[in-house]
Amino acid sequence: MRFVDRDIDRASPTVFELAKPSFGALSVIARGLRRRERIGQTPGFVARAAVTHFRGNVRGWLAIDRRVGEEVAWRLRTRRTRYAFVALTGIDKTSHAAGQDSPIAADALRIVDDTVAQIRSDAERDGRWGKMHLWVGSDHGHSAVLDHEDLIAVLDEWGYSTLSHPWAFNTRADVAVMVSGNAMAHLYLNLGETTRPWWPSLGGKWGQLVERLLSRESVDLLILPTSPSSCELLTPDRGAAKLSWRETRYSYTPTTGDPLDIGEHYSLDERQAYDATIECDYPDALVQIAHLVNSPRSGDVILSAARNWDYRAKYEPIPHVSSHGALHREHMLVPLLLNRRPEGEPRRTVDVMPSTLAALGISLPKTLDGVSFL
Repeated sequence: MRFVDRDIDRASPTVFELAKPSFGALSVIARGLRRRERIGQTPGFVARAAVTHFRGNVRGWLAIDRRVGEEVAWRLRTRRTRYAFVALTGIDKTSHAAGQDSPIAADALRIVDDTVAQIRSDAERDGRWGKMHLWVGSDHGHSAVLDHEDLIAVLDEWGYSTLSHPWAFNTRADVAVMVSGNAMAHLYLNLGETTRPWWPSLGGKWGQLVERLLSRESVDLLILPTSPSSCELLTPDRGAAKLSWRETRYSYTPTTGDPLDIGEHYSLDERQAYDATIECDYPDALVQIAHLVNSPRSGDVILSAARNWDYRAKYEPIPHVSSHGALHREHMLVPLLLNRRPEGEPRRTVDVMPSTLAALGISLPKTLDGVSFL
C-alpha cells in the first residue's frame, strides 16, 4: 500500500490533486493531500489500527469507523472543503468475520448511515445541502465461504517451492502465489525472467500445473494471458473460450465450451460488452478480465474461486466465513447511493471519478478511464 501513490502514473492526476481544498479518511490513494489532510495516517492511529487488526478485534474496527465518521463530519462542518473521500472499512471486516448478513455487519452499516445523517443534517442547517453531492458506494461485494483451499500447501505438496504472503522472501521459489480478497489468486511463474512470458510458450514447463489446478474443486475460472491483448478462459466443467480486445473493442469466442455462458460475441464496444454480460454470473466480465490481464502486475495464471471457496487457510487474524475477489455477481455488483438523480446510468466503479469531477466543475483529464453519469 505504501507504493500506491508512487505507482500511479503522474499523467493521471488523483482527485485530491484536482480538487482543492480536500481531505481523505483512510484513503489508500493520498497523492495530492498534505499530511494534515489525511485522516488515519498519524503514528498513533496506525498503531491502534495495527493492534486491532492483528488481534482480530472486529468490534474494535467499528470503534475506529465511528471515530473516523465523527472526525469527517466535524471537518465538513467547520472547514471549507471542496471534496472529501471517506473509507469506512468495518463492513468488510465484519462481513469476513461473521458474514455479510450478520448483526455485527448491520452495526457497521449503521455507522455509515449515522455518518451520512450527521453530514446531511449539518449541511441542511448551514445551507450547503442544496449544492452538495453526497455519494455512498462500495468497492466489492461478499459471499459465504464454507471451505478454504490452502493454495500454498497444495503447491508445496505438488513439489513446488512457493513465495507468498507473509513469507515473501524465498529467493529459490518456483511460483509466487498472491491471494486477494481471498477468492482470487495470481500465480507468477519463471520468476527469474526480466520480461513477461505468455501462454502457450509457458505450456511446456507449466502445462501440468494448469491441468492439476483445473482438477481442484475450488477453481471456477482459470485465466491464462496469451498476449497483451488476449487470454484464454478455462473451466473444470464448462470448457474453454478465448477473449481478445483491441483498444475498446472486445471479442469472446467459445472454443471447447462457453465458460461465461453468453455465447459468441465479436467486436463489442464497452457499452455493448456490459449489456452482453450484465445478466450472467460474471457481470462485465469481458471488460474486467481484459483490464486485469493487460495490467503488468497480473499473474501468469489467474484463479477465480468457485462459490463457497477461497484461497487462504492461514495467517488471517480474522477467520473468514465470507470473502470476495472472484468474478461472480455477488462480488462484482456493488451499490451506489446518490442524493441527486443522475442523467446517465452508472455502470462501472471507474465511472465515479469522472462523475465526481463533473459534479465539481473540473475538466476531465484525457487519461481518465470511465464515463460521467452526470
